[in-house]
Amino acid sequence: MNDVLVTGATGTLGRALVGRLVDDGWRVLAASRTPTDASEIAGANDAAAVEWVELDLVEGVGIERAVEEADAVVHAATAPRGDPEAVDVRGTERLLDAAESAGVDHFVYPSIVGVDAIPLSYYERKREGERAVEASPVPSTVLRATQFHAFVEEILGTVAKIPVWPLPTTFRIQPVDHREVADRLVDSLAAEPLGRAAPVGGPAVHTLGELAGAYREARGLRRAIVRLPVPGVVAKGFRDGRATRPDRAVGTVTWESWLAERDGGSAESAAERAGATSG
Repeated sequence: MNDVLVTGATGTLGRALVGRLVDDGWRVLAASRTPTDASEIAGANDAAAVEWVELDLVEGVGIERAVEEADAVVHAATAPRGDPEAVDVRGTERLLDAAESAGVDHFVYPSIVGVDAIPLSYYERKREGERAVEASPVPSTVLRATQFHAFVEEILGTVAKIPVWPLPTTFRIQPVDHREVADRLVDSLAAEPLGRAAPVGGPAVHTLGELAGAYREARGLRRAIVRLPVPGVVAKGFRDGRATRPDRAVGTVTWESWLAERDGGSAESAAERAGATSG
């Protein structure tokens, strides 16, 4: 059994990764800054195959000790709302240095479609992280994915309780199920390092207005959706679809079916409702 270190193991992608890796026979070193019950991370999977390790990428605490046991690393830790310079750039560099010293065989780095095309600060830091991975002598694979369904749900959840939803409705988004991205990452880990893997996109490109309409219907809400004009080059990048890859629509879980699963309903009925009201 090979050992793999997963940073960001308690996050949305990290938890899915841990489960998939355990299913595939890996022993997982699940890294986080604070102690975490391995059975909580593993969920229904074999908790005996998961070991929590303390690792703080910002402070540099525990990195060498965590990496020295690992044959491979999946670096899923990221800080979109915190300090991406400290986590996604400097933390990645620290982790790569430790991986090189430990002789890690494969370093897998999840990234985001559009980081090289949209000058959003967080995206620019992710691109710097990619460059660090690509410049390192550690054998690696960088896999970009479009935005997660869970991220879109989080955005819409911020406006869900107010009577009018002001949203940049013309932004183009191609949401993908994070579990499908986890599957691709695990497949990449089992294969030879590619340098850069083909990106993973959700099954369809939508406007944020269409996604909001489907969300509203799936949750049985009556809210007005109002277009919020957003100026600037970042907004233009999202309107132009630079965070999408319609040629890589390999995900199979639609936004409607994902919402239906979250709400315990029928994917078919959710899709029918969304088709009748969105646009």
